Amino acid sequence: KPDEGDESNGHKGSSPDSVDNNDRKIEKEREQKEKEELDDDKIREYGQTTLVNEKRKSKIHLLSIIGEIEGHECLPQHNKTTKYEHVLPQLAAIEDSEDIDGLLILINTVGGDVEAGLAIAEMIASLSKPTVSLVLGGSHPLAVSSDYSYVVPTATMIIHPVRMNGTIIGVSQTFEYFEKIQDRILSFIVNHSKIDRETLKGLMLNTSQLAKDVGSILVGKEAVEKGIIDEVGGIKEALNKLYELSGRS
Repeated sequence: KPDEGDESNGHKGSSPDSVDNNDRKIEKEREQKEKEELDDDKIREYGQTTLVNEKRKSKIHLLSIIGEIEGHECLPQHNKTTKYEHVLPQLAAIEDSEDIDGLLILINTVGGDVEAGLAIAEMIASLSKPTVSLVLGGSHPLAVSSDYSYVVPTATMIIHPVRMNGTIIGVSQTFEYFEKIQDRILSFIVNHSKIDRETLKGLMLNTSQLAKDVGSILVGKEAVEKGIIDEVGGIKEALNKLYELSGRS
């Protein structure tokens, strides 16, 4: 005759240890499912995820900078954007986390708000964790903010003067303001890459390449030859470099 206690608990013929193990297994599966759903939402909403390599026992945070960098004003809903108010807190969390070994930045952007872009770039440059950037399409000064940078062979870097939308007052102070903004961008790139200031400024003010604009287009290897990007490569090279910098190679 079965024990009445077993029947009342709904686990006829099962030992207490077996029941506890099953409950723990169900709870673990539920937690894993919730974690996967959160990770999927994070990728969908922010273009971010954590790459876990069990063999190397490493965790690399993946940050993608895509579309237009959105600053203090909201862009139209049909625009692909990277919102700096999402990126800055995440960078602070990466710096503070003991679990994250490094940061991989994927870049394919058309530019955007200067202040927001520079804020993200300065945050990345000030991280103590190893950082590697990979330019996949359009580029940005963000590409040089990392410890090491890669560019795929077909990616482009368009170097041009600062542009402004909206009302512009036709006075000398406006031009001086433009000059100060450009000087900040030039200084950041020069301080975080191998290109010298005069060469970079010459590329920015070039009038022979673009039919309706001023500036230069550098494709893949050209960006490396000019000293802006460190090396031509892809995701394999970028991850291996990050493992090397983080001591997980």
